[in-house]
Amino acid sequence: MVMGQYNTLLYYCYSTIEDGEQFAADHLKFCKSLNLTGRIIVASEGLNGTVSGAAEACKTYMDTVHADPRFASIDFKIDEVDVPSFVKMHVRYKEEIVHSGLRDPNIINPQLKTGVHLEPKEFLEMKDEEDVVILDVRSNYEHNLGRFKNAITLDIENFRDFPDKINELAQYKDKKVITYCTGGIKCEKASALLLHEGFKDVYQLHGGIIKYGKEAGGEDFEGKCYVFDNRLAVEVNSVNPVAISTCYNCGKVTEKMINCANPECNEHFTQCDECGTAMEGCCSDDCKAHPRKRVYDGTGYYVKVPQPVNMKEKVTLALSRPKIG
Repeated sequence: MVMGQYNTLLYYCYSTIEDGEQFAADHLKFCKSLNLTGRIIVASEGLNGTVSGAAEACKTYMDTVHADPRFASIDFKIDEVDVPSFVKMHVRYKEEIVHSGLRDPNIINPQLKTGVHLEPKEFLEMKDEEDVVILDVRSNYEHNLGRFKNAITLDIENFRDFPDKINELAQYKDKKVITYCTGGIKCEKASALLLHEGFKDVYQLHGGIIKYGKEAGGEDFEGKCYVFDNRLAVEVNSVNPVAISTCYNCGKVTEKMINCANPECNEHFTQCDECGTAMEGCCSDDCKAHPRKRVYDGTGYYVKVPQPVNMKEKVTLALSRPKIG
């Protein structure tokens, strides 16, 4: 049941969409008709979205999406929020619903083969077994803010770097490997790639960290979970919470995640309130002095600012393109 004045929905679905570009355009109109805000990625392989709005509008959205046979199995993660978690509504067509660079369906196809899905309570029971390895497949800024106790983390800036790290994981080929991420979407491809590379016993946390927090109390998840909306970070563990992240500037323990106020940097990092005030929401003195620095309001969340177009470079590129006909 949908509760509260506003909801934020997190979801994904790997399901073939024949005319993705047209679907994206139509879906944007539908979302706007419900006064939803959020960010949805559409690809021929499926949907990946976070949307937010009035509870009734979110219910209508879920009911309508579920009525489409392609998306009937979507597992919506629902959060009650005080205000919508986005400012605008974007629906964009891309090559993948999560950028991995793994586009050959003959090698990686989550609709055909992935790791065994573990429900949160199954994960809770299995995670501490001696022959189990818990693998975080998220980016540095995400697992620096919060991660499962004893999890293996990778030094990656984006998920597309994950395939290059497979060799570092070879020592775990004889273990039971459980992958996890925020909502489960990255694990679909990560676990599929591990199987393709010869890992035999591969599992994934179904619904990710968010579902685990809701259904299993978030036990042994240390810190907060980074989310891709204006909340930036959410609580997960109601059983044995502990803070693990520290301020990028002074080293003080803090769980506050922000984006650098310099839009040309926009680094994701943790910063305590004292340093946030002193640094005006910037990660460095150079960013603090940058002429395009945004006004820091204490949240560290900013609506994306378009980068200035280099017209000279744009004209040069246009002239260099081969003519047709």
